[in-house]
This record gives sequence, structure tokens and C-alpha cells, in this order.
Amino acid sequence: MSDEFKATTTEQEIRPQKKGGKVKRHCLRFWWAYLIAFIIVVVLAVVLIIFVAVPKIAQHKVDSAELQIDSIVASNTQEGNFTMAVNSTIRIGSSTAATIEGFEGVMYLEDFEPKTPFARLMFPETTGDKLQVVNISQFTPIEDLEAFTRFNTWLLLNESIRVTVEGDTKIHVKGLSKAYGINFKKIVTMQGLKNFEGTSVPYSTVSLERDENGDNFHGIVTVPNRSVVTFEIGNASFTTYLLQKEVGMTYMDNMVLRPGDNNFTLHANISQNAVLDALQLKPFCENGGLLPFELTGKDVVNHGHNLTYYSHALGAGNQTVEIPIGFDLKRDNNITFSCKAGQ
Repeated sequence: MSDEFKATTTEQEIRPQKKGGKVKRHCLRFWWAYLIAFIIVVVLAVVLIIFVAVPKIAQHKVDSAELQIDSIVASNTQEGNFTMAVNSTIRIGSSTAATIEGFEGVMYLEDFEPKTPFARLMFPETTGDKLQVVNISQFTPIEDLEAFTRFNTWLLLNESIRVTVEGDTKIHVKGLSKAYGINFKKIVTMQGLKNFEGTSVPYSTVSLERDENGDNFHGIVTVPNRSVVTFEIGNASFTTYLLQKEVGMTYMDNMVLRPGDNNFTLHANISQNAVLDALQLKPFCENGGLLPFELTGKDVVNHGHNLTYYSHALGAGNQTVEIPIGFDLKRDNNITFSCKAGQ
């Protein structure tokens, strides 16, 4: 009997495992790793928001704010210090729940290099309100006389100047304990005095004899101040010129120059010969004797203090003032003039 070997093949159906099952088992096995990763992502996101996003948003908010200087008053002026009062308005696009710490700010001319501060101000704490009025009044030492003199000179001679207000401070955002460092920097365009353009003498008198002070001319002068700055100047003296020749000195006493038109009394000792000669020249002998005097600042003294930061500014340019000397002589002394022969 022969044995016959038969091969038997057994087929077994292999069913593929579902992918979801593997993922589920993987998650169940490594859930702790995913939790740690999630926590790390959340922490990083919070850190980025707190340390990167919020400071940038805060700085952008400050940068977009508008600073308007409504008035500046320089009073109690002395050689080395004065009292400075600044009234200003800060506007932002929308209110925000934040507080800005008080800080020391500097003021300097934006268009002069190097940018040297001419004044320092202590700004109070402010909030994130849409509109805020910020008023400051403080004793102000003059740390850099040259810079302060330059500011006064530029303000006097120009139609407008740009002044930068800058300082570093911190901002507190509601709900966050951390304070963020920011830079407050605003460039403000200020109206200048335009060298007292429009100064006039609405009333004047001329005497043929000098008084006890040596003066032979008195009057009222109207000085326009186009700026928002009030200056306590004191007593100012001006070298006086007529037809490019020095003819005497003019004085204005107790000057406090406020925004708008200012009326001051003036007195002068003027060379009579120079005036009489000019009155016989054309066009002055034909226009009633309206003479163009030029005034250049010489000295400024306030309560015994020599204020060079004002006198140098006033001396940086000539202020032309037309005075009806011919009319005054005719009215006060019954003197008239005719043109010289050959004129």
C-alpha cells in the first residue's frame, strides 16, 4: 500500500486594521505628551501676546495719538530759570483701558542738529481716554542757555517752527500686571512771531526838548504775537536806526507779551538832526513825514536780571516800525517841512 501525500492549503482572510484604531491607541498611549505640547503652545502664545503683541499695540496707540500745545507761559523769568506753564490736549482715535505713567519729557527744535533740549517737563500720569487735557506748571532751570536762546530766536523770527516733545515711560494695560516700556515722541508745529510783522505806533508825541531821562519821543506801540506763547520780558532797550544809520535808543518797559495784539508804552532819545534831515527827503517830505525806524534788541532786564536769552533773540533781526514824525511835529510844535531843493 502506497502512501499518497496531499498538500493542503489553508487560506485565511487578513482584514486590514482600521487607521482610526491605531490613532486612538496611540493617543491613549501618549496622551501625556500631547497635553504637554498643548500647554507649551498655549504658554508660548500667551508669552508672545504679553511680551510682543501687547507692547507693539501699546506703542502704536501712543504713536497714533495727537498732541496739541494750546498755550505756553514763561513767567518769573530770571537769568538761570523761569516758571513754565504748558496747557496741552492729547487726542487718540478711540479710548483704551490703559494708564501711562508720569514721565520726564524734553523739548527740542526738530529741525536743528544736534537735537539739544531747551526745556524739561514733568508730564503727569494720563489715561487712555479719547480726549485729555494735560496742564503743567513748574519751576524750570535753564540747563542749556544756547539751546534756549536758539528756541526764542527761531520762534521770534520764523512764521512757524517744529518742536519735538519726547520721553520714555511705561504703560499699564488693564488686566495685565506687567508694565510695558514705551517712547512718547510728538512733533508739534508752533506758530512763530514772524519778527513782529505788523508792529505799529498808533499814538506818538515829539518834543524839541529832552526830559529828565534824556527822552524826546513818547508813544504807544502795538506789538502782534501770532504764537501761543506768553513771554514775561520786562524792560527792553532797542538800538534805533533811520535810513541805515544809528539815531538813538528806544525803550519799552514792563513787557509781558501775550498772544494777540499787545500795547506797550515806549520812550526814546532820538537824534533830532537825523530826523529833521530825513523829513526833507523824498518820499518822506511828500507823505506827511512817515519815517521807517528799525529797532534791534540790545538789552532785556527783568527785576534786575539780565535776560540774554531774550536780548539776543531780539537782536537777531530788525523790527521795522513806521512812525508819523512829521505829523507829530506839526501837531505838537506847528513845524512843517518841505522837500530839499533837487529832491
